[in-house]
Amino acid sequence: MMPPVAILAGGLATRLGDVTKTIPKALLDIAGKPFIVHQLALLRAVGVTRVVMCIAHLADQIEAVLGDGSAFGLDVAYSHDKRGPNGEFLVMYGDSYLLCDYATITAAWRASGKLGLMTVFKNDGQYDTSNVEMRDGCVLRYDKTDAAGLTHIDWGLGAFRAEAFAGYPDGKLDLVRVYQDLLARDQLFGYEVSERFYEIGSHAGLEDTRRLLSKEAS
Repeated sequence: MMPPVAILAGGLATRLGDVTKTIPKALLDIAGKPFIVHQLALLRAVGVTRVVMCIAHLADQIEAVLGDGSAFGLDVAYSHDKRGPNGEFLVMYGDSYLLCDYATITAAWRASGKLGLMTVFKNDGQYDTSNVEMRDGCVLRYDKTDAAGLTHIDWGLGAFRAEAFAGYPDGKLDLVRVYQDLLARDQLFGYEVSERFYEIGSHAGLEDTRRLLSKEAS
């Protein structure tokens, strides 16, 4: 059974400028539908039944569109502090469209026994700044400030057991810090994917994703 998915959709989307001044990224029109509707359809197709939307910026608009999720065949709940569900859960960014074998990745993470999962892609600076050093299937370094010598990138799909967040203060959590802390404790499982990621957080990514989803809709 697939775990619930926490979608981090609270950012201000500053890279898109005026495009997201009055509408959150999640609701940008992509191939005739709000982007979040494409995300939810993808998750439902791979067996996900529950989604927690972690929202902040223009949150009321997202809640108005999604409601309880029943219109999309899902149970949708909301969090305003980036906290995911209890137990184990997958996590993805609200501007990512990720084509992968979710069930196989989840099974591999569960088998590892680690508290956290990071999917990585050999990016070589192609789609965004590389931030991961990975060798022989293991994540060795995760650094979003110094890309020297880094060839891989945090692909966008993660997973956590609730214990991964023990000891942190209440309130907003920095996911980068959680990943780095888990890595230091040898509790981060790395899974390398071969398919590129799609995103709508940049103008170039927005156009790539529009082309992809327009093709899928035709």
